[in-house]
Amino acid sequence: MKSFLKRGIIEAGCDEAGRGCLAGPVFAAAVILPKGFKNPGIDDSKKLNQKERDRLRIIIEKKAMHWAVASCSPVEIDHLNILWASVKAMHDALDLLPIIPEHIIIDGNRFKPYQSIKHTTVVDGDALYLSIAAASILAKTHRDEYMAGLHLEHPVYGWDRNKGYPTAEHKAALHLYGETMHHRKSFQWNIPEQLELF
Repeated sequence: MKSFLKRGIIEAGCDEAGRGCLAGPVFAAAVILPKGFKNPGIDDSKKLNQKERDRLRIIIEKKAMHWAVASCSPVEIDHLNILWASVKAMHDALDLLPIIPEHIIIDGNRFKPYQSIKHTTVVDGDALYLSIAAASILAKTHRDEYMAGLHLEHPVYGWDRNKGYPTAEHKAALHLYGETMHHRKSFQWNIPEQLELF
């Protein structure tokens, strides 16, 4: 995995978590790693188990030059659509960084320019660049932590386990108990074709 796309400048990696969920916010992180940073354990968060992600989160938050996490609520997701809500969460995370990066690399193939900073979208970037992989780990762990908290308010949906994703357990609970304020109203959770998009 490469440390940077463009060397010799301040580069931030961005990624999101929770895009395919039926409930909860979408989270995004922005991470600026120091020159020479290496950690062989850091990878796309989807390839890691929870214990590995939690361990790496501590390392990333301690060793990164700067990092930030932000989110967009279900209401914002319903208003903007999930793609642009994900991008807004990335912009909000970038806003929280104490310095302005000179270049941004983003996992995926869609992004809106952030200020006047040059950016590059990278398909499967979380498996190619350390800063994007680190951002994916922070976004995922912060979101999982948030959903575990929501589970205490609404335990019937199993959010401590499914984190809001469209599992059989979650969909069965939706049929039994209906939606909460934390569900994304624009997501047609009861239509199989909708779930195939994620």
